[in-house]
Amino acid sequence: MSFVSGISGGAEGAVDRASPMPLWAQVLSDLSDRLRAGEFDERFPTDQELVEAYGVSRQTVREAVRRLADDGLLARERGRGTRVRKVEFEHTAGTLEGLFQQVEAQGATQTSVVRIREVTADGGIAGRLKLPARARLVHIERLRLAEGEPLALDRSWLPARVARRLLAAPLTHAGLYDELARLCDVRIDGGTERVRPVIPTAAERSALDIPSDVAAFAIERLVCSEGAPVEWRQSLVRGDRYCFVVELSPRRVKQPSLPWAAESVAA
Repeated sequence: MSFVSGISGGAEGAVDRASPMPLWAQVLSDLSDRLRAGEFDERFPTDQELVEAYGVSRQTVREAVRRLADDGLLARERGRGTRVRKVEFEHTAGTLEGLFQQVEAQGATQTSVVRIREVTADGGIAGRLKLPARARLVHIERLRLAEGEPLALDRSWLPARVARRLLAAPLTHAGLYDELARLCDVRIDGGTERVRPVIPTAAERSALDIPSDVAAFAIERLVCSEGAPVEWRQSLVRGDRYCFVVELSPRRVKQPSLPWAAESVAA
């Protein structure tokens, strides 16, 4: 059976010309149901295939597909057609787990390419870690991969006096926090995190292989051990492969004090 025949079979009865509902809305409703069922995970049909399957005009099909794209379910790219967008990984806000644990817990393999590993000094970042301006810092930058595909760019700074052993840590397939505990006897027990959507730079888009119409999440994280700051992290995560989940409470949760809340995210 051809792909078009399969689409047509699934579309039977989806369009009722006697219904007061616009044709594009009927096609939209049926496509939404089929997307949720995973019917188009391998390939989304072309506009012409949808025209033939539903027996409607190209304008009707384009309106339905446009609305699916506006809702973030589809991506239409010049020269590449239409594809299904799938958010692959979730992070529950308010947890201390690093990206390594989050990805691995969802059944995927997370690896890292270490791009920078050095001892440096940065007065601004030292201040965030409540250190003197000239304090030595371990700086580690990693390209994070999930199932071999780029997922995030991580830039971490830690006090060199407690984290120097990370300079030789095997971080290709390991979590930074796990290695910090194993090699440095430092265990994360608290912190704050700030997330917002951003438009990546050209260099960041290239490194993460982000499509031209996809934004990213900029994440700033300050974590502590026994009340003392031990890592300042800036991450850039692909918006089409990651989402955040918030657990709701019937009580109003007091917002943490964020000393950097008024500052811009340096992605």
